Amino acid sequence: MSEKMEGGTDILSPVHTAESIMLPIPRDTFEKLYLTPKMPIAGNLRRTFGNPTPISLMGFLVAATPNAMLHMGWRGAGGDGGAILPAFIFFGGMIQVIGAIGEWILGNTFSCAVFFTYGAFWLAQGASLMPFFAVGAKYSPTGDTFDGLETTGYHATAGMPIYITLALVTLVYLICSIRTNLCLFLALFFLVVAYCLYGAVHFYLAMGKGAFAAKIEMAAGACNFVLCIPIWYIFVAQMLESIDFPLVLPVGDLSEVIQGRTQRARKSAADEA
Repeated sequence: MSEKMEGGTDILSPVHTAESIMLPIPRDTFEKLYLTPKMPIAGNLRRTFGNPTPISLMGFLVAATPNAMLHMGWRGAGGDGGAILPAFIFFGGMIQVIGAIGEWILGNTFSCAVFFTYGAFWLAQGASLMPFFAVGAKYSPTGDTFDGLETTGYHATAGMPIYITLALVTLVYLICSIRTNLCLFLALFFLVVAYCLYGAVHFYLAMGKGAFAAKIEMAAGACNFVLCIPIWYIFVAQMLESIDFPLVLPVGDLSEVIQGRTQRARKSAADEA
């Protein structure tokens, strides 16, 4: 927009367009939308592509929520999830992997790693229930994969390498999430506990304590269900944000509670100036 100075000279003054108002995204909004600390990323890909984060969250929820219900035995659910095997593979696995690729393209390293990890987990979970992969064949004296899934050797092996290792990986993500928001922190906290409980289920089955293992499985399912609640909340908050809905849901921004190294360096430089 041009304005007239004294003497008739034209000058230019900035016009606040929709793009200039919306960008750059404030730190707390950014970390709600992408579940990752706001870092300096070159390029303008976030202006070009949609946000892949709610896609990954949706995939996780469609797999994890019914999985929690079946481990709690709601309305007689069971069978280790065989009836919802497609949800494990396509929603929990493939959709999260696709979303992780989107996060990678946008330069969101933390959320990219998170979604790749749990997308691969759901693919592995689904594969373990498919006869084609024969994951229990090596443990079965008859060579039948489903018989092998009930053996001591299988449970002893599945507990430590899979669930306990995933608990350790998730613990790293939990520590990193202190720089994001409270909802994600709570979800990852309960996920660490859930993985430890699922590992314990396999350990007690390996020791032949099936009754006690069943009780731990219910506790693991309950923990799984609890962790889904803040993820549902984040998913709803992001979808409302995506359409500029007038209702804004806070997710408990933690970005200023523990400041990053770059933030502290800038603050120190400003104090010294």
